[in-house]
Amino acid sequence: MFQRDYIMRMIEGMAQVSAAILGLRRAGKQEEALQVVEELLDRQFGMNGRLIRSLSEEDLVRMLSRSGDPDPSMLLGLGLLLREEATVQDDLGREGGAFQTRLKALHLLLRASSYGAQPSPDEAAERLLAELSAYELPPDSKRRIAAWREEQGRYDRAEDLWYELHEDGRLEPGELGRFYGRLLLLTDESLERGGLSRQELQEAAEPWLAETGKE
Repeated sequence: MFQRDYIMRMIEGMAQVSAAILGLRRAGKQEEALQVVEELLDRQFGMNGRLIRSLSEEDLVRMLSRSGDPDPSMLLGLGLLLREEATVQDDLGREGGAFQTRLKALHLLLRASSYGAQPSPDEAAERLLAELSAYELPPDSKRRIAAWREEQGRYDRAEDLWYELHEDGRLEPGELGRFYGRLLLLTDESLERGGLSRQELQEAAEPWLAETGKE
């Protein structure tokens, strides 16, 4: 019950924060909006923006853990707050900073989704992906998104990302074969819901399974 109450307060608080930041942005008070974000980072997460930007995703996950277990609600909250920060950075013409902030926010939301955060971070993650669509994402980000698409059951979209990595020359040996190996274990119905037929999957998988010795 305590955890549910905490999550609901966080969600309500984020809605208020979003409204407050939007109001400041519309009033041309972007620096004040950034200060609101900074104060919330310190109050809610005990970290300032500079520290958060300097830490890796793994470091942040460890710091936002309870008794050694990642806290999905904290990851969700931080991801949402960083997305708000990125919108203000855009207003200020800080394109590079906005890109990096959105990327970190996306990674945190994908992790929150994998850990079963409720409410689901998926809608917010989709919005971030739309905002990042004009950019070429790093290979690590593409891998994370592919894994998330697979978790969602969007196998066709996961496959597209693995092929992007292949075309970029960033595919590691056996990666695509292992992906296809997992999909071949699924039912025809699951594959169809995920945008793939059994026949096209088998045809696409054959050369990659040969690479992993799983023909």
